[in-house]
Amino acid sequence: MAVRTPSSEPSELLTRLETENSTNCWVLLTQLQSCIGEVIQFFYNGETHLGTECCHAIHVVQHSCWPAMLGALGFTPEESDVLRGYCDAEQSAPSTPLISP
Repeated sequence: MAVRTPSSEPSELLTRLETENSTNCWVLLTQLQSCIGEVIQFFYNGETHLGTECCHAIHVVQHSCWPAMLGALGFTPEESDVLRGYCDAEQSAPSTPLISP
């Protein structure tokens, strides 16, 4: 059995991790991990709302960082699609202005 040794060139993983976006992606991944309970409630109890920060993390991680990340956290592709669709809709929904009394 041949043993792979690290080459002198950076690996594909190292290259992906060193992009200018990677710091933001790691921060968002931490944020996503902190809202995993909220995501579980979304599916388990039929909650119809995810917090703004949670949706932002899902949206950016799915679109700009690592699209397969939710799958790596144990969510099925269908669940990942539901979360992506929900959070994409939340991101594009116009904010409702506050009406003063």
